[in-house]
Amino acid sequence: MSEEVKKASLADLSSRFKYSFLIKFLAINLMQNLKNILFLDIETVSGYASFSLLPERLKPLWEKKAKYVVPENTPLEDSYFDRAAIYSEFAKVIVIGIGFIYEDENKQLLLKTKALAGDNEKELLVEFKTMLDTKYKNKDQFLCAHNGKEFDFPFLCRRFLINDLAIPKILQLQDKKPWEIPHFDTMEMWRFGDKKAYTSLELLAAVLHVPTSKSDIDGSQVNSTYYKMGDLHRIAAYCKRDVATLANIYLRLNQLPVIAAENTIFT
Repeated sequence: MSEEVKKASLADLSSRFKYSFLIKFLAINLMQNLKNILFLDIETVSGYASFSLLPERLKPLWEKKAKYVVPENTPLEDSYFDRAAIYSEFAKVIVIGIGFIYEDENKQLLLKTKALAGDNEKELLVEFKTMLDTKYKNKDQFLCAHNGKEFDFPFLCRRFLINDLAIPKILQLQDKKPWEIPHFDTMEMWRFGDKKAYTSLELLAAVLHVPTSKSDIDGSQVNSTYYKMGDLHRIAAYCKRDVATLANIYLRLNQLPVIAAENTIFT
């Protein structure tokens, strides 16, 4: 074998080794990043079962709010019950769905979800805060939600303050540069800079061919399911399914395969 051929062969081997090492490095790095993401979704309801039960100080304030957010001449009872759940000043959190991705002993990706749920919002937030402050306190850990930057994250922060609780570090934005904020938002990722666009989780799952579990309720039915049926368990189950959908959408947006239903664990 000539000296030139030997050199070419060694160069080819070196190139293959470097490529193989790079692929392995990227795979390990990607897996490490996935392990550091907490996927979350919250379910909220109006703070009270009806407008008549609102504290007197809040009633005229909802009346003012309703003028801008519901059609004219909508009865206050209807406007409050139908719309208050999305405004943090007039609502409360009843379910926080969370999920995370991990590897089993065969290097297969699994997704585990659970729901923190309760009628006492302060106790629920304390439980969530304790988990975040103990398990998600490092700089390389992230939260991910769909429309999280406009809804879930600020909603939670406001409810923490309303309940006289300190905001968990991973949710705090003060003194952070944009690239230091540890939040992913799948709707923001899908927008690609288009600030006008709104795409629901269900629509995004459909166009990205992300399988979803069937649910007998949707977001518009959460308030009535909670107050009229008293079925918190049903809402928690719905929320966990949304978390699984969210995690798979995140994978698809990063051009990664979704996690199969048999590898998704609902606890």
